[in-house]
Amino acid sequence: MVRVPNLTRADALSAARNPLAFIAARWTPTPRTVQRAALAALVMSVVIVVTGGAVRLTGSGLGCPTWPKCTDDSLTTTGAMGVHGVIEFGNRMLTYVLCAAVGWAIIAARSEKPYRRSLTRLGWAQFWIVMSNAILGGIVVLVGLNPYTVAAHFLLSSGLIAVATVMWQRTREGDGQPRPLVGQPVRQMVWFLVAAAVLLIAVGTVVTGSGPHAGDSSEVERMPLDWETVSKLHAVLAWIVVTLTFALWFVLKAVDAPQGPLHRTRDLFLVLLSQGVIGYVQYFTNLPEFLVGLHMLGSGLVWIAVLRVLLAMRERPDAEVELPDQAYAATSPSIAGPR
Repeated sequence: MVRVPNLTRADALSAARNPLAFIAARWTPTPRTVQRAALAALVMSVVIVVTGGAVRLTGSGLGCPTWPKCTDDSLTTTGAMGVHGVIEFGNRMLTYVLCAAVGWAIIAARSEKPYRRSLTRLGWAQFWIVMSNAILGGIVVLVGLNPYTVAAHFLLSSGLIAVATVMWQRTREGDGQPRPLVGQPVRQMVWFLVAAAVLLIAVGTVVTGSGPHAGDSSEVERMPLDWETVSKLHAVLAWIVVTLTFALWFVLKAVDAPQGPLHRTRDLFLVLLSQGVIGYVQYFTNLPEFLVGLHMLGSGLVWIAVLRVLLAMRERPDAEVELPDQAYAATSPSIAGPR
């Protein structure tokens, strides 16, 4: 059993000035722990999107009619607000779980030895996106679920998923300079795929903003567009992404690419097929809430799969990082400075 060292006054002051450095001085997580922390943040970034969709699909978007309180007089939901208030307030509370997951990822990344500044920055980027999206979520409520703010809320969540995916990938590779595994034409093709996926997600928010699920039973503003026309455009973009994915897989096979890019492209193709089936079924069955929610989950998984294809096109070897021995001393000057 390891003896816990006594804390001195100097240690307490150091912890107060920079708690992350103080923890890093006393704890070194295993690489697997850092990977799991990053994965937990990624999973929660998807969960918050799905639960946000559940709020809209159950008509609970204004279950708490104001923000940051649930009502003008209560911070939490009240019995008079019914199930819609519980659903909306529950989704707000999940933001704290997301913050905890992101905070755990930041602490684990900051405590890893040797210190990897890039990982910590990715963790902090997630934190600030979460804070920004929480404020934007409040604005969504205050403006009565304006569809343009709802779309921006979802797109910012997609940005959070992107950063979380990159961090998760970076925990499983080194800090050396990236080395391409495929040629420049193939990498350009992958970037076209990423751009098409971004456009697909963006048009998906327009489908939502002009569709029947407004997010609340009251009269909610909708985007002044024909929903079926936008849905067909969304389907065309989906087929473009599927075609690019299949073409990419064919090209990778032709150039005898490594297994990593091939496997990630195969995974994306399977996710796209599943998402397409859900999309067509929900369209021809008048958008049942369960299938729409499943489609939102699929949207997050497609975005993650696309990013994994992009990241699989290069590798990062380990880089030698030399730090002075006192860098992790509990009372060293490095603890006082933020990182």
